[in-house]
Amino acid sequence: MINREIIRIKIVQLTYAYYQNGNKNMDTAEKELFFSLSKAYDLYNYLLSLMVAVTKESRRRLEVLQARAQREGLPEPSQKFAYNRFALQLENNRQLAEFLETQNRSWADYPEFIGKLFEQIEQSQLYKDYLESKDDDYATDRELWRRLYRTFIQENEDLDQLLEELSLYWNDDKEVVDTFVIKTIKRFDEKNGEKQELLPEYDSEEEQDYARKLFRATILNGDEYQRMMTEASRNWDFSRLAYMDVIIMQIAIAEMLTFPSIPVSVTINEFVDLAKLYSTPRSSGYINGMLDAIARHLIHTGRLLKHMDDKKDDKKDDKKSDKKQNNDTNNK
Repeated sequence: MINREIIRIKIVQLTYAYYQNGNKNMDTAEKELFFSLSKAYDLYNYLLSLMVAVTKESRRRLEVLQARAQREGLPEPSQKFAYNRFALQLENNRQLAEFLETQNRSWADYPEFIGKLFEQIEQSQLYKDYLESKDDDYATDRELWRRLYRTFIQENEDLDQLLEELSLYWNDDKEVVDTFVIKTIKRFDEKNGEKQELLPEYDSEEEQDYARKLFRATILNGDEYQRMMTEASRNWDFSRLAYMDVIIMQIAIAEMLTFPSIPVSVTINEFVDLAKLYSTPRSSGYINGMLDAIARHLIHTGRLLKHMDDKKDDKKDDKKSDKKQNNDTNNK
């Protein structure tokens, strides 16, 4: 589950903290990095278990309504949502159960939040349409929860605030982790029952190796990378760059030089996006220009054995493309 997007985010956070912290111990910082990554996987499991908690709340309320119906001779309430097939399969999932057994907290500790979330779902058109639909199969049950998750969990300010209180590590994780929860919902298959596999913490040892190498290269070669920034900043006022910009570019240069299989354009785009998230409104433009200049200099001097398209050729190609498009339009 932990991919390079999450790893880059964590390394930006931990590198910044490393320089702000008076005690600069590389081994301690690396342990903190992997602990922080493990907390992202914890969040993945907690968000899966949130759907289980809402389902349990619906069953609790169903029992109250059933007792009232029997007592007052009212029609029996629908059990469709409370016994949603996908939710029951998730509730019985072995991997999720094993994770929850190791934790000191559960959603049962937050009954007000769970109750409010269920009421929001219960009042929604999604819920009403589901109860009224004649479709009654596993695929329908699973699709309901995919849509409910996107509507009520993926975008939920109360949940964001609660998660922030529960763990400082989760501040910037949820947006990425949400995508993996939705991916997991889609992957569930009724025939797998309680043995349905959740996403692993890491897809492979390669991702762990990537995290370790990138973090160490960033810190151990930091002075050298910052000199590269100074040399490339003739057209920019380097002294006025936000400190976070320096950190982001330092990590980007580390990735360029340490991982030959990652294209320069991918590295630049990924870290420009991180600048939009973590730094000033103007930072992305500065970082894009400086990383481009640094990469071209490294390639020209033979230190970086990667390819970048020539800017002039790009412009010529763009003009040719525009001209061809205009000719095609006129011919029509």
